[in-house]
Amino acid sequence: MASSEVEGLSLPTDDYETLLSTTDVELLKRAWRNEKAAPEILRFETDLIGRIREQIQLMEETVEEKSAAGIDPLSISLYQMDLDRAQFLLRSYLRVRIQKIEKFVFHIAKTDELWNKLSKEEKNFARRCTEDLKQHLEDSVLSKLPENYQSFQKQSVISEEDDMIPEAQLDTFVVCRSKEYLTGIQLEDGPVDDRSMLFEMEPGVLYFICYKSIKALVESGKIDLL
Repeated sequence: MASSEVEGLSLPTDDYETLLSTTDVELLKRAWRNEKAAPEILRFETDLIGRIREQIQLMEETVEEKSAAGIDPLSISLYQMDLDRAQFLLRSYLRVRIQKIEKFVFHIAKTDELWNKLSKEEKNFARRCTEDLKQHLEDSVLSKLPENYQSFQKQSVISEEDDMIPEAQLDTFVVCRSKEYLTGIQLEDGPVDDRSMLFEMEPGVLYFICYKSIKALVESGKIDLL
């Protein structure tokens, strides 16, 4: 049987690669980095997270089976390290998203584009969070103010916009790297055909750039945030 050398230990290739898909773990790491660096919440990686959860369950079962069978502790420790790494990335990814939902929950709830980026579980959390926050604000503050100032969305009844709801600042500057040569990136608001506002990116080179200018490229997977 073919084997894989891992830090001096020979493991069955089929067994080891079944336990952990390096590609999926790297994709999760990329999704985690992007989510941490992006000022707004990104689309939930439904398929990827589903596969990662299945792999974690398989690894947990394998570690238990090998421990019960008295397999070499060094071999078990390698499986455990892979398991710990996958669990850390998954928990961190989900935690970052929850923090963004808590921070911008009212804006997310009223913006279809952002709401559709949430998973089913995140939508349920956002609904509960919205209800609890509204109730808390009404009981502790708003009910004690004059009627014209009792909205949790606007400073007063004369406000034309929801100026009391925090939202992500897309003008934030981020560090990023392109996977391929990109051209025609618009750095500022203005006519698309104005070449003075267009920018090019070389693959593998780090750039410090306004998130709004590369938002669509991040969402399409052509640019990674760091």
